[in-house]
Amino acid sequence: MRIQVRRTGGFAGIARHCEIDTAGRADAAEWEALAHAALADGRATAPTGVPDGFQYRITVGDRTVHCADPHLTDAQRALISRVLKEGA
Repeated sequence: MRIQVRRTGGFAGIARHCEIDTAGRADAAEWEALAHAALADGRATAPTGVPDGFQYRITVGDRTVHCADPHLTDAQRALISRVLKEGA
């Protein structure tokens, strides 16, 4: 499963895109469970965030959702953080 996160906005307005492919990973089930939980509360369209806040587009397989600071669920925050930290 491929998990992609695109972050836009923030004070500098610099976009960042990272992705993880869970195929062959020992922790694939953990990643996939977190991804499905993050998708559950996402929106089909980009929500209104706060000035200088980040907006996120999470894509898992063929499904894409949007979310924005400061209204992230715990699962969204955890997934975004992990993908941006470990992803390429």
